[in-house]
Amino acid sequence: MTETEAQLKRIQFKLQQLLKQYATLLKENSQLKEELQDTKRHMTARQDMIDSLNQQVNVLRYSNGEMSGADKKEFEKKINFYVKEIDRCITMLSQ
Repeated sequence: MTETEAQLKRIQFKLQQLLKQYATLLKENSQLKEELQDTKRHMTARQDMIDSLNQQVNVLRYSNGEMSGADKKEFEKKINFYVKEIDRCITMLSQ
């Protein structure tokens, strides 16, 4: 085997190794993207759960009368906002 043939075989071998490594990296990249999407979905679900629990805590606090003056004003603003939104929805439905 000549020196040129030996170099050509080494290059061919290294090219095959690179192609295998490339395929492996593509597969790993795909798996990481899926894992990222799953993590984002879980994070969104957890954030929704946190928001829901915070609302429940606020409702319990308001129902027990454990509100400061600022909390009462904020609560009244939220109630008024919800009442206005309900009125707006009823108006839209009745048209």
